[in-house]
Amino acid sequence: MYYDPIKNKIAKFVRKKIFLRKMFYKILGLIFLREWHVKRALRELITSSGQGFTMLDAGSGFGQYSYYCLKKFPFLKIYAVDVKEDQINDCKDFLQNTGLNRRISLAVEDLTEITHSEKFNLILSVDVMEHINEDVKVFKNFYRSLEPSGKLIVNTPSNIGGSGTSNSDDKSFIEEHARNGYSVSELSQKLQSSGFRVETVRFTYGKYGNLSWRFGIKIPMSLLNTSFLFLLILPIYYIIVLLPVLFLMILDYFSENETGAGLLVVAVKS
Repeated sequence: MYYDPIKNKIAKFVRKKIFLRKMFYKILGLIFLREWHVKRALRELITSSGQGFTMLDAGSGFGQYSYYCLKKFPFLKIYAVDVKEDQINDCKDFLQNTGLNRRISLAVEDLTEITHSEKFNLILSVDVMEHINEDVKVFKNFYRSLEPSGKLIVNTPSNIGGSGTSNSDDKSFIEEHARNGYSVSELSQKLQSSGFRVETVRFTYGKYGNLSWRFGIKIPMSLLNTSFLFLLILPIYYIIVLLPVLFLMILDYFSENETGAGLLVVAVKS
């Protein structure tokens, strides 16, 4: 039972339709708790910034974070990259059709090979590093790409139940992972060895968030892996579970989780 094939099927359905893609972004922003945490971190780091602030969306995927930032911060310039050419092309078409393409450039780039130098004020990496074996190489590339005092946001599964697993030997619910997750000490050490100073560490998907993920994401995705016909009954399922799931997400969002299945780390270029 896997997450990526279902996600990709849904994304393929909405990829060329502006209204459906906007609705897709809204749904992702509503039911994926990581977006709540990541967007809060973005607001904290970008809101007080002025003209000339430039962000690298490193592993932009469907482009929902670039879209959010373009809408939220009219002064922000974005350079968005992903290793998947089809996702970059889809984002280019969508942003051009919505008139938001003036402050963003998109390119197909491998994060292990990027060669930018002191170009960005902020780098955003959401659920990317767990896919990459050469993670330290990428962190060093990020460090070189940032201007002095530039900051890096890393959102990734932790080694405490991350990727829908019980331990490091379990097979991930989400395909293409090089690791199930990071411990705080491992991620901090790798960032520090790359030159960064770790500024904040937040656990996400604590006891409340983990429950919200199981009922809001994992169970529906597991059903769809059994048969895509379950898509027909998902509206009924969400009518039943959506409010309790959102309540659990709110509890997680406002909690100081002592542990959790997700990690959100902010590091600064020393």
